[in-house]
Amino acid sequence: MEIVTTIRHEVLTLPAARLGPDNPLPALRPLDEMHRIEDRDKKDLPRDMARQIGHAPLHSLLPVAVRDGYDRDRAPRSLDALVIENDRLRATVLPALGGRIASLVHKPTGRELLYVNPVFQPANFALNGAWFSGGIEWNIGATGHTTLSCSPLHAARVPAPDGGEMLRLWEWERLRDLPFQVDLWLPDGSDFLHVGVRIRNPHERPTPTYWWSNIAVPEECRVLAPAEEAYLPHCLNGVGGAPIGYEQRLRRVPVPEYDGADRTYPPNSTYAADYFYEVPERRRRWIAALDADGRGLVQTSTDTLRGRKLFVWGRGPGGRSWQQWLTEPGTGGYCEIQAGLARTQLEHVSLEPESEVSWLEAYGPFEAPRDGEWGAVLGEAETRLEGVLPRADVDAAYTAWLPYADTEPGERLAAGSGWGALEVLRAGWKLPGTPFEENTLGEEQQPWLRLLRAGAFPEPPDSRPPGGTLVARHWRDMLETAPATGLTEYHLGVAQWHGGDRAQAVRSWERGLAQDGPSWPVLRCLAVADREERHPERAADRYVLAFDDLCREAGETGDGTAGEWTAVVAALGREAVEALLAVGRTADARSVWERLAPATRERGRFRLIEAGLLLAEGRQTEARAVFDAGFEVADLREGDEVIGRLWARLTDEPLPERYDFRMRATP
Repeated sequence: MEIVTTIRHEVLTLPAARLGPDNPLPALRPLDEMHRIEDRDKKDLPRDMARQIGHAPLHSLLPVAVRDGYDRDRAPRSLDALVIENDRLRATVLPALGGRIASLVHKPTGRELLYVNPVFQPANFALNGAWFSGGIEWNIGATGHTTLSCSPLHAARVPAPDGGEMLRLWEWERLRDLPFQVDLWLPDGSDFLHVGVRIRNPHERPTPTYWWSNIAVPEECRVLAPAEEAYLPHCLNGVGGAPIGYEQRLRRVPVPEYDGADRTYPPNSTYAADYFYEVPERRRRWIAALDADGRGLVQTSTDTLRGRKLFVWGRGPGGRSWQQWLTEPGTGGYCEIQAGLARTQLEHVSLEPESEVSWLEAYGPFEAPRDGEWGAVLGEAETRLEGVLPRADVDAAYTAWLPYADTEPGERLAAGSGWGALEVLRAGWKLPGTPFEENTLGEEQQPWLRLLRAGAFPEPPDSRPPGGTLVARHWRDMLETAPATGLTEYHLGVAQWHGGDRAQAVRSWERGLAQDGPSWPVLRCLAVADREERHPERAADRYVLAFDDLCREAGETGDGTAGEWTAVVAALGREAVEALLAVGRTADARSVWERLAPATRERGRFRLIEAGLLLAEGRQTEARAVFDAGFEVADLREGDEVIGRLWARLTDEPLPERYDFRMRATP
């Protein structure tokens, strides 16, 4: 039999913003966890769901860096892509951007099955910041968009069960220290892209695990899923009980109609919302989005991937603003249909020691009548799905794929990070199918490789800022036994802080102050500790000292001699100004502001900070002028209403549409 599946390189050129440098300061502040519920709601939930909602929530981003260096200056730029194709489907994958499937085309009809973003525009939606919309993304780690959203994955050719080729993507997820893989397979003549996923826990302890596959589709559709009820995070004080997905209650609501509208049509929602469908235990797992002609995309899977969800932006001004923010004005909107390991994204499942979890997904074109009585619509859709892709065939495909999951990759097509190689070297793990080879170790891993092999942490060359910190218990143990230097005490304190031993972290940082070398890294850590322990004045004092020391280190202009110095001066300056304004020290805040690089002060986030500083100085007219001149806060966080709050302090006028990103109803 002739195999027609091919995998090839391609270069996409599209308007794209720059990612820029990561934030060089360790993420010591607690994670801004929006997706949680109150304990009183748990008593009415299924027992396993209630247990998993309370299981090991993520409290810190460490050791992952915050990605906030991107901008909104889009220009034609090239993105490397891998295309896997047979005679029926063409999938375009972005290995350097989390392995995102950017496009899935059904070749016989020429139909694009996904929402394809015509631009690359990062925004602050991932757990660690930079994320972009469109296509199919693989979310692993913890509640939210993965920290790998804009990071490279390893990619290679691998033999497929039918004798053809699969495209394997794999990487080391650092929040939970878990390796995972995604195998893309197009069986010959199939209208369905098969996706085999495996997450492994090589540790000797159970590890909390999270996975959701998120599929962006045009929002002018009806979403079908085999459920009569859904779990809806909602607002208690919103106008008219308007549902939103970012509050602290969880309600079970009927499907399809709720609060006077059929919510399976995304345009019927005013505000952003998450609908987690309650799929009955023995019912087939699937979800589809169909346009007015009853055509669209269906996703189905083996039963391990049990959850299904619809996310809508809503037709309100905030949802519209966010959609325009993520793409080009005038582009059609989108919603997301999703599939996960648990019922909701509030849950983490436990992966037992030295075990793994795996499943198979299938994506393809689908046609069915979408309008009408819900039960009849679902019945017809399930009959048609069984006709084009029987449930038994999905199970059989999974069984056929699983032995190939351990097959060693062939030709390497893209390179990910070296963090997996470092962990494999440390522990000696054997991970068939996902090699983390020593030749992938890079500059970021070198200091930790030295600690592993020599027992000492090296000083950075050329007086550069300290790099990232590893915080897992085994690395913390190595730091505790390494020779005490200022840099070692700094990294040790970060690891202790992450581990919940805040008092010991402070002692390590204080010891670091007594060592030779720059003091600003530990002074900044101590300032964060003071803010967290509600000592704002002492925090402000330490921020002033830290910023003064940093400017001496980087060069008094604040520009420094390299991009990393510019990034660290901007990051520390932003924190310092905010801390100083919090205690009313406007003169000191102004002093910090004046030493920031001119290019930094022109960035949208810093224009917003400037408006706040001017208002604190009593210069209301000048603060209003900042708004009138216009600015864009590239790293504005989903759900953050900081712009609206500052505007309300300036004027009673309605918030201008260009600044309205509110995701909820207001009384």
